[in-house]
Amino acid sequence: MTDNRPYERDSRPGRRTRVLVPLLILLFILQCAWFIRTQSFTCDEPEHIVAGLEAWRFGEFQQWSGHPPLGRMLFAIPLLNTNWSYQIVDDQVHPISPAPEVWLYRTRPVGVILGVVLLLLLWATARRLFSETAANFVLALAVLSPDLIAHFSLANTDGIGCLFIFACVVQWLRYWHNPSWVQAAILGFLSGLVLLAKYNSPPLLALLLLLVLGLAPSAVKLNPAGLQWKRATAVLLIACMVVWAGFLFHVSKVTFADQMVTIHFSGYTKLLQYEMPTLKTPITIFLPACEWFTGLGWRIAEDMGGHRSFFLGHYAKTGLKLYFPVAILLKWPLLILLLGVAGACVVLRRKVPGSRDLLAISLIPAVYFLFAITAPVNIGVRHVLPVYPFLLLYAGAFAEWARGWRWARVLLALLLVAQAADIARYAPDYLSYFTVLVKPANTWRMLSDSNTDWGQGFVALRRFQEEHPVEAIHLAYAGEVDPAWYGIRYTRLNEADHPSGIVVVSATHLSGQLLKNHYAYRWLLEYPVKTVLNHTLYVFEVPRSAPQYVTPQLPQTSSNAAPLCTEVEPRCHTENPDAAHGDGWSVTYAWPDGH
Repeated sequence: MTDNRPYERDSRPGRRTRVLVPLLILLFILQCAWFIRTQSFTCDEPEHIVAGLEAWRFGEFQQWSGHPPLGRMLFAIPLLNTNWSYQIVDDQVHPISPAPEVWLYRTRPVGVILGVVLLLLLWATARRLFSETAANFVLALAVLSPDLIAHFSLANTDGIGCLFIFACVVQWLRYWHNPSWVQAAILGFLSGLVLLAKYNSPPLLALLLLLVLGLAPSAVKLNPAGLQWKRATAVLLIACMVVWAGFLFHVSKVTFADQMVTIHFSGYTKLLQYEMPTLKTPITIFLPACEWFTGLGWRIAEDMGGHRSFFLGHYAKTGLKLYFPVAILLKWPLLILLLGVAGACVVLRRKVPGSRDLLAISLIPAVYFLFAITAPVNIGVRHVLPVYPFLLLYAGAFAEWARGWRWARVLLALLLVAQAADIARYAPDYLSYFTVLVKPANTWRMLSDSNTDWGQGFVALRRFQEEHPVEAIHLAYAGEVDPAWYGIRYTRLNEADHPSGIVVVSATHLSGQLLKNHYAYRWLLEYPVKTVLNHTLYVFEVPRSAPQYVTPQLPQTSSNAAPLCTEVEPRCHTENPDAAHGDGWSVTYAWPDGH
């Protein structure tokens, strides 16, 4: 089969597809609903939700500037007419009322809607590239993908970033085949949404602009008509206008003088000052959407400082180039990875229609992945989630190639049954999913943080306490919300404590990633695990006659060795009261009345 099909709209879907697609979408929604009901607040969700509310109500974007506002503002829309209470203490958000489930039932469905949009876009793209059969297979794999279910069921920015990066790449493919001004305008609009979704998107926009500027229509060669400066400029300007609109058309006064930069904002954070070399003559400019630039700068500065990470038993604060390749092998379904590799072989040999187009759009996720593995941040496979939809397209290429086999439908159906059985091992705890290569009880020895335990286990812990009402619980957890908000009665377990009775430790703290002493809770491994709640909380039963245990100390490192982490990552609250949060910019806050 040759690769000669143009990328254009196909005929109306067949009758079977018109039934199958809605059923698959419904299955995705039901899995998301199951996840939402059973998973408590994760680390970043309170911040994202309240940051969205503060943006809508007060025009405030600077206080939590580590993420752009698009996702946060979307999640906050269902809360705009509420008077729910929360506190902000040392930049940490503490929701107070109503109950935590009410917050999540209102906000998380927004992510589910965005997930459905991604699934439909993925199906439509696979249908145009290959066939309706291949598109249905891709959609079914997406519906049975734990990472997509989990991250589109949370009020965080990873899912929305995945959606708009994929949408932007698909729109570039449309523009490549039909380089009209209308397609360029749509590409510019989606590029702006990408910039408002994730701060790691500017390199992707730069690559898209280069492709618009120099690539010939529907051909892998330089444009013989010359560089398309007008089209590329239009895409950039429209993207900038979208970003400005996302920050409510704020314009900030920025002054460079006396070796200081002073920025005036429109929200209740009125002033930001930090040291910077300046000229002798003071300079003042007025910068639209200045919060986007300061947020990007803050994001780069924090990421360059590194994040505490845990990888196969090792601790680091700098990026490891093997982290994401290995994390993908451990966290993404093995069947989908194998199908993607098989599909890549088919596409490289040009055995299916759409091969050239799929290879062309693969350039962008390849660059994204290259930036990810060279970045100094290794805290979750979620950071390469935008690559996942393209892997599904390659799996669709394999399905298209196998479509001509005699038993193709039976084979594809069996593959889907195998995938469903695989993810059922962890359902509904999709965020903690690992492949069959890893025993569920040993996942914390491989990876931690958002790969396994992001603080989502309180619903299961509350149920456990209801079943054991007389048991006192000693708890060490990694999360932002107070377990008491979920009605959990507990005693906080510090690193030096060695109590008896029921001791519950989260997977992240069992790994030691965020602790001053990485081995602080390893003494519990001397005792049997009573149960594992939500695949994240390990319940130990320590007998009252247990001998005192001496916690191993951190090994000494040579002067040339990578330093062990000693401070708790500021993005996520832990129980360690001595954690150092590092220095940040000095900000003067001006709070509105009643805030």
